[in-house]
Amino acid sequence: MDDLCLRMLDRFQHDLPICAEPYQAIAEELGCSEEDIFQRLEQLNQRQALSRVGPIFDHSVAGASTLVALAVPEARIEQVAAQINALDEVNHNYLREHDWNLWFVLTGPNRAHLDQTLIHIQQQTGLTPLDLPMLTAYQINLGFALGKDSQVPS
Repeated sequence: MDDLCLRMLDRFQHDLPICAEPYQAIAEELGCSEEDIFQRLEQLNQRQALSRVGPIFDHSVAGASTLVALAVPEARIEQVAAQINALDEVNHNYLREHDWNLWFVLTGPNRAHLDQTLIHIQQQTGLTPLDLPMLTAYQINLGFALGKDSQVPS
């Protein structure tokens, strides 16, 4: 990973520009071309070091969300994970070492929509979802300092 890539990741873990040309704005701030930014993002993507680029919305303002777990028989993991991943409401899908082994976040416009999605998941998979709605949000700074001149708040 070169210096430009480290600076890009360090600087834009937070406060991604919200404008018509965000990658151009990133490039201007870092003193490079937009193509340089696209190349670094593509390299990170090819190395599977980047999961996504985009905003994180406060679910309580933008709609509703809940954490869900399924106890999936080992022989069905790939099949059920594919069914879950196909749903527009699903993000953050993870396999865990536990009886409740498939964990994901459901998001939607309201709680009623989530409830309908949970019913759909149960009907589709034959498995009963464990619904774990958030009671209290605790804000953390999920940022990592990358380099001696890091701009990530500590």
